[in-house]
Amino acid sequence: MPQIAQLAETYSSQIFWLLVFFGITFFLIGRGMVPKVMGTVELRDKQIADDLAAAQAARDAADEQEEAWRARENENRAAAQALIADAKGKAAASTEERLGEAQQRIDSQIADAEASIAAARRDAMTEVETVAAEATQDILARLAGAKVDKRTARSAVKKALAQ
Repeated sequence: MPQIAQLAETYSSQIFWLLVFFGITFFLIGRGMVPKVMGTVELRDKQIADDLAAAQAARDAADEQEEAWRARENENRAAAQALIADAKGKAAASTEERLGEAQQRIDSQIADAEASIAAARRDAMTEVETVAAEATQDILARLAGAKVDKRTARSAVKKALAQ
């Protein structure tokens, strides 16, 4: 094969050009472009790390503010509950006082009503006794022809009513 036969004649020339192109490539890419790319990558990594640190600091600050807000919210809620309990206590005391006054008025009215009922009952019983005594006198006078005085008729009616 003719290609293999030429290999020995062009071998040193090919190695020379290979080394020339490899050297050019090494110096252009390895010494020129790679440091710039690595600098860009390092800058990007530094920027990402700084952004993550800033985000973490912002998150920590937000967590602290949220915790402070929750503490204030709990204090305000406790104060509101205390105010509500105080208002309920005052309202209950006021209501209890008004109920006591109303109960006293009702008790007074009931006592007055019971007294007037008792007086009316006494008056009614007296009236019933009087009517019954008169009726007894009248009935005895008509049936037996006997005359009974008011005092005797009244005592007989009282005995009959007591039984």
